[in-house]
Amino acid sequence: MNQNTYEILEFNRIKEKVSEFALTDLGKEQIKDIIPSTNMKQIRAWLDEVTESVEIIKKSSSIPISGLNGIEQILQQLNKGLTLRPDQFMKLIDFLTCCKKLKKFMKDKEFLAPRVTAYVYSIEELPHLLEEIEKSIRNSQVDDYASKELLKLRKQITILDERLKEKVNQIVRSNKYKTYIQEAIVSERNGRYVIPVKKEHKGKIPGTVLDTSASGATLYIEPTVISSFHDEINSLKAYEEMEVERILTYLTGLVEENQLQIRLAVETMVHYDVLFAKAKYSREINGRSVEMNDSHHIYLKEARHPLLGKQAVPLTVELGRDYQALVITGPNTGGKTVTLKTVGLLTLMIQSGFHIPVAEGSHVSIFQKVLLDIGDGQSIEQNLSTFSSHIKNIIDILKEANDHSLILLDELGSGTDPGEGMGLATALLKQFSQKGTSMLATTHYSEIKDFADQQDGFINGSMEFDIESLKPTYRLIIGKGGDSQAFGIALKLGMHPKIIEDAHRITYKEEKEYVLDETDLYIKKELEKQISINRFARNKTQEKRLDKEKVENFFQGDNVRILATGEFGIIYKGPDSMGNYIVQVQNEKRTYNHKRLKLYISAKELYPDDYDFNIIFETKENRKVERQMEKRHVDGLVINHKGEK
Repeated sequence: MNQNTYEILEFNRIKEKVSEFALTDLGKEQIKDIIPSTNMKQIRAWLDEVTESVEIIKKSSSIPISGLNGIEQILQQLNKGLTLRPDQFMKLIDFLTCCKKLKKFMKDKEFLAPRVTAYVYSIEELPHLLEEIEKSIRNSQVDDYASKELLKLRKQITILDERLKEKVNQIVRSNKYKTYIQEAIVSERNGRYVIPVKKEHKGKIPGTVLDTSASGATLYIEPTVISSFHDEINSLKAYEEMEVERILTYLTGLVEENQLQIRLAVETMVHYDVLFAKAKYSREINGRSVEMNDSHHIYLKEARHPLLGKQAVPLTVELGRDYQALVITGPNTGGKTVTLKTVGLLTLMIQSGFHIPVAEGSHVSIFQKVLLDIGDGQSIEQNLSTFSSHIKNIIDILKEANDHSLILLDELGSGTDPGEGMGLATALLKQFSQKGTSMLATTHYSEIKDFADQQDGFINGSMEFDIESLKPTYRLIIGKGGDSQAFGIALKLGMHPKIIEDAHRITYKEEKEYVLDETDLYIKKELEKQISINRFARNKTQEKRLDKEKVENFFQGDNVRILATGEFGIIYKGPDSMGNYIVQVQNEKRTYNHKRLKLYISAKELYPDDYDFNIIFETKENRKVERQMEKRHVDGLVINHKGEK
C-alpha cells in the first residue's frame, strides 16, 4: 500500500468520515492513523468486534463514553513534582464515574457481544481514589471537610472576619469620628478594610494610609485598632493555604499510585470510542462484515461506493475464481472508473476493519498491495505529459506487483497513437498476468476485447448502456464486452444508416447492415415531435415575456409623475429603443425609462387636438426663428435647444 493508493481511492476521506463519530480526540487520531492489515486473523477479529458493536448500538445508542477532557494532560503532569489543581481533580471525578458507568453498561451486554464486553474487565473502578477525591474536592475547590485542620482554620477565619467587620462598622457609625469621615462606608484595599477620612483630619483617626483618592481629598486609612485583626486573619489564611496544598499533594500522590490503572482505563475507553465510531459509520452506509480468503477470490454482491451515498448504483463484481483479470469496456461516464475505485476502496476498508456496503454472501480476498493507475496523473512538477506520467506510474507498478497484488488500471494505453496504445496495453496485460496478479482494467480499444476473449485467465465485462433512453445504467455485465454504442446512438438520433455502415467498415474491416426498425422510426418521430413542441413552447414563453416587458406608451403632452422623486413633468419625446422618454420638468429636459414614469393626466384631457406643443417646449426666440425658417432660408439661422439632458 502507498499514499497514492489511499488518495486516489479516497481511503483517507473514509477515515475522516468515521472519525466524525468518535467522541474523544485520541479516538479521532487513532482512526485517522488506521492502515490496512494483511493478517487475516487480525482483520477477522476487527470485523467481529465492529459487528458486535453494531448489535450493541441497535439495543442502546446511548453509550457512556467519556470525552477524556483534560485527562491526557493530567497524566502527562504526573511524576514531575507538580501538584494537580482542584479543576483537574474534577475532570478525574468525571472520568472515573464514566468508567464505572461504562463497566456496568458493558456487563449487561455480555451475552450480546462477548468479545467487545471482555475489554471492560481491564478497567478498574478505583473506588478508594474516587471516594477520596469526591470527599476533598467540590465545585472545583478543596472542600472545608477535606480535613479537620482545614475545617478548624476556615471557621476561625470566618469568626475573625465577622468580628473585624463589626469593629470597622462601629468606627464608621461612631459620633466621635463622624466629622472626620468623608462617607460612612467601609472599603477594601489589598484585602484589608479601610475608612475614607478627610485629608485635613488625617491625624484624628490613628492608623495606616493604604490609598488616596484621585483628587487627594480623601485618605483610605486602616485604623490601628483593626490592624491586629487583619494580621491574625492573614496568618490563619497562610496556614489554610498550606493545608490546602497538603491535601492536593496527598490526592496527587494517590493518583500517581493508580496511574497505570488510569492509563489502561483511558486506552480501553479510546478503544471503545473507535469501535463504536466504526459501528455507527457501518449503520450509516448499511455496511456488513464479509467472508475473507487469501485465494484471490473477490465477489462483491450489490456493492455500493460508500462516498456516493444514495446515488450509488449497486454493482456486482467477481474475480479470481475462473479468471484473474477483468477487462471492462463501455462508454464514457458509464461507470468504469467508479467500478475500479469501488473494488479497490472496499478492499482497503475490509483490511482496515471497516464494514462495507455489500449484500450478504460477498467475499473479499486479502492483498499485500493495491496498486493502481487511475485518473489524469499529469505531473506538472516533472513536466511530463499525461501519457508519460501514466507510463512512469505503470513501470513502478510492474516493479512492485506480485501474485499477492490487486492491480487497477484505468484507460490502459490511452493518450497516444491508437495503434501503439492498443499494442502497449495488450503487452502490459500479458505481463501483469504472468506475474500472477489479480487485475481490473478499463479500455476503449475493441482489439483488447478480442484479446481478453482468447486469453486464458481473462474475461470481458462492460458497463450497460440503455440504447432506448440513450443513458448509461451504471450496471456491470461480466462475460460480455461493450458494443459500439457510438454507432447505435448515432442511428437512434437519426443519422443515415449508410453513413454508419461506412463508419463500421472503416473501424472493424467488416460489413454490417444498420437498419432503423419500426421502434427506432417511432422514437425518431417522437423525438422530432418533442423538439417541435419544445420549440413552440419556447416561442410562446418568449412572446409572453416580451408582452410582459412591453413599453408603456406615453404621448407628447402627457402629464406624468416621476416615481423616484415625486415630481411632475410633461412628455416631450420618446420612446427610444430602450423605452426611454425625454420629460420636461420645469425648465429642463431629463431622460427617464418608462418604468420610472406614471401617467397623471393625459394630453387629450389637457389640450385641444390642434394644440401647438412648441409653446411649452420651445423658447419664444426659437419659435420666432422657426417661423422665419418656414417662410424662407436665412443664412446662419439655427434653433438652439437648451435644457435637454
